[in-house]
Amino acid sequence: MFSLVGKKALVVGIANESSIAFGCAKAFRAQGADLAVTFQNAKAEPHVRPAAEALGAKIVLPLDVQEDGEFGRVFDEIEHLWGRIDICLHAVAFCPKPDLHGRVVDCSRGGFTTAMDTSVHSFIRMVQRAEPLMPAGGTCMTVSYFGAEKVVEHYNIMGPVKAALESASRYMAAELGPKGIRVHALSPGPLKTRAASGIDHFDELMARAAERAPTHHLADVDDVGAYAAFLASDEAANITGGVHYIDGGYHIVG
Repeated sequence: MFSLVGKKALVVGIANESSIAFGCAKAFRAQGADLAVTFQNAKAEPHVRPAAEALGAKIVLPLDVQEDGEFGRVFDEIEHLWGRIDICLHAVAFCPKPDLHGRVVDCSRGGFTTAMDTSVHSFIRMVQRAEPLMPAGGTCMTVSYFGAEKVVEHYNIMGPVKAALESASRYMAAELGPKGIRVHALSPGPLKTRAASGIDHFDELMARAAERAPTHHLADVDDVGAYAAFLASDEAANITGGVHYIDGGYHIVG
């Protein structure tokens, strides 16, 4: 029903094959897109590079979003090799463990600043760098969570952080819509990823979510990837600014 053949996609945030970013990259490639994939550092490279190469990624580059200038190097290389970008997927979040596991009211200034910079401002920087390489339009996506909208036990400071991410996505969608650049936030329910394992009592959270969801099934990374691939397609050219729930209906249950 749709195709990404000829499109160029940058995927940031793959840690391993259980990552949401990997599910999205796999779906983009299955629909014909060319891939550029990043890894955080030398420690992450042995886990990410084989996964990227298995997907046929044309470009594999280091990118630590907390380091100044690294987005510039990635997009300079993409411009040099491809001349443009059509799809950007951002699946990066981090908060120091003491702040992640503590109350919001006790969050340190340093922890809050780190969480906001890594999880939110890095997406803004990605979109800023992508904009001039999307002269014919494109799609930028990030990954959020229901804890941005409602209080989710043990999600703590990441709730306000993800709320900021969703708000930034809406504002950028409004600003870039006239250029044909769409901006989306994907909101899966709880998924078994390495990043999610840092949340306190996460297994309990997943069990309760599956019980509450109308489908009684949690989404997986392939579900997220399929939805992301559609949003990246020309058939979704008039959809922007949304928070897209991929959670078995969990978000509709009171």
